[in-house]
Amino acid sequence: MTKITNQTFDEERALYDSNGIELTNCRFDGPADGESALKESSNILVTDSFFNLRYPFWHDHKISINNCDLTENCRAALWYSVDIAIQDTKLHGIKALRECSNIRIINCDILSQEFGWFSKDINIESTKVMSEYFMMQSNNLNFTDVTLQGKYSFQYITNSVFEDCNFDTKDAFWHAKNTVIRNSVIKGEYLAWYCENLTFENCVIIGTQPFCYCKNLTLINCEMHETDLAFEKSEVNASITTPIISIKNPLRGQIQVPSVNELIVNDPMSTCKIDIS
Repeated sequence: MTKITNQTFDEERALYDSNGIELTNCRFDGPADGESALKESSNILVTDSFFNLRYPFWHDHKISINNCDLTENCRAALWYSVDIAIQDTKLHGIKALRECSNIRIINCDILSQEFGWFSKDINIESTKVMSEYFMMQSNNLNFTDVTLQGKYSFQYITNSVFEDCNFDTKDAFWHAKNTVIRNSVIKGEYLAWYCENLTFENCVIIGTQPFCYCKNLTLINCEMHETDLAFEKSEVNASITTPIISIKNPLRGQIQVPSVNELIVNDPMSTCKIDIS
């Protein structure tokens, strides 16, 4: 690989169509304010570098980014790219990842609205996220030890697994399909409406009106707190270990719960069996 060290780039497409370069302690910043520094590049290793300009990694293949700072001015940093590894890095520009595939993110700090749209095969570990509309319409997500704060997360995702995560979110997992969430805390209003084939196992679920209009929803050994008007119009099989404020018109299935302050069943279509014991 060609090594480039301690250099500053600010011109348009500064390293366009590069193949096989190693960048160390470089800066993408300056008065020329150029975009798309590494567009259409392949086999790129970037370490200890600073990105303050827009669209650096578009249409790229085999990119490794380590211990870098992508600032809030580094807008839409990674689009249409494949085979990406990012570690110990700040991703602070809006729309930092879109329409990408085969991505691994480890120990990063993500502060990026609309992050991860229309992407697939994403593994994220030990990472902190602040984002709205996080991962919308993306597929094959595998998250471990991820902390998220922000509304409207994981909408329209499919075929995903989340373990040991902590999500403070709202309107999360709407229209999600074929997804498992294990050993996690999910706090926020209106969780997982219109979802299909979702399983929550050993989770703590906090907030009002979760799980409405769901199909084939499963809860296994879950705690539910501050929960009212749950399961409206849903097909659900649930084992819940804590009392619930209220359950409203679950469509069909079975719910096991130690107690319910209010059970609202005034819809003749609601045939779900509720076992209170």
